Order: sequence, then C-alpha cells, then structure tokens
Amino acid sequence: MIEGDSARNDRPPYSYVPGGLWPHPISDPRGHSFGHRGGPTPPVEGDDWGRSPAYLRGVDLFNDGYYWEAHEVWEGLWHAHSRRGPTADLLKALIKLAAAGVKVREGQPGGVVTHSTRAARLVESVDQAVGPTHLGLDLGELARFALDVAERPPTATSGKDAAVAVVFEFRLEPRQVRLR
Repeated sequence: MIEGDSARNDRPPYSYVPGGLWPHPISDPRGHSFGHRGGPTPPVEGDDWGRSPAYLRGVDLFNDGYYWEAHEVWEGLWHAHSRRGPTADLLKALIKLAAAGVKVREGQPGGVVTHSTRAARLVESVDQAVGPTHLGLDLGELARFALDVAERPPTATSGKDAAVAVVFEFRLEPRQVRLR
C-alpha cells in the first residue's frame, strides 16, 4: 500500500492507470512508490477524521486526480477499520469512487457505472446508519454525485497515458459539523 500515514504532501509524478505508459507504482522498481511501504495505518478515531493523515491524504489525492493512489491509501484505512461498520463502508464507497476514476482513465464506461453505482449504495447505507454526515462529508451530496457519475460517466479528455487527469468535477470537501 502507498504510505497512508505519511506527512508528505508531495504528489507522485504520475497517477497509475493499468495498461498505460507508467510503471506499476509498487511492484515495478521504476514505480513512484517502490520500496516506500509504510507501516500499518491507524483507524480514524470516532469521527475525528481531521486527525487522520491517511484519510486527508486520500482526499487530496482524489481531488488532484490521483485515483489509483487515493484508492490505495483508503484501502489501508478500510483494513484498519476491519472492513466492517459505517466508517469502513464509507471508506469502501470512496475506494469505489476512486476506482471509477481509474476506469474513466482506462476508457471503460461499464466499470465507471459499476463502481459509482456501488459507491452510491454504500453511501446511502451509511447515511441510514449514522445520519447525513460522516468523516466530514455530506452523504446526500456524495451519493448524488456517485449516481450522477453512474448515469453520465465522464470521459477522460487527456487519455489514459496522461501523467495525471482530474476526471470528476466534484471535489471531496470534508467539513467539521458545527453543533449549535
């Protein structure tokens, strides 16, 4: 897995797309993360997502078009949450959205639809379990975005071989919920 708890804010030189021009980040010695495996990723404590470097790194990577890398970071968190419960389900939804971004880059609209539909269903289940916000995200807004992607899959204008391409207009913007 990509270092999820790293304090580094730098970006890799490319976002990996299977079948593209770029080497696999972890298994290829030329990959941007070869030899940089971090230790276990600690879970998000309660809903204190603002103190989770892994969660925030995944958000930043996703927003900047590093979908494969965001997927890897969030997968470490998903495992840290034992792949169960509302937090794990929301992380799995984010993983699915990141996978949809990779599928856009690969030019596979069927995969985009499958991953984004599953993401929407997971977000909806989390909304029912914990309420309208979790990990700082508006779950209704996130579910609508995922469904919109499923209904109208974007296409990558820069192709799968561009170093990085932001394919979603939507940005993840976690916010602290202020209680009155």
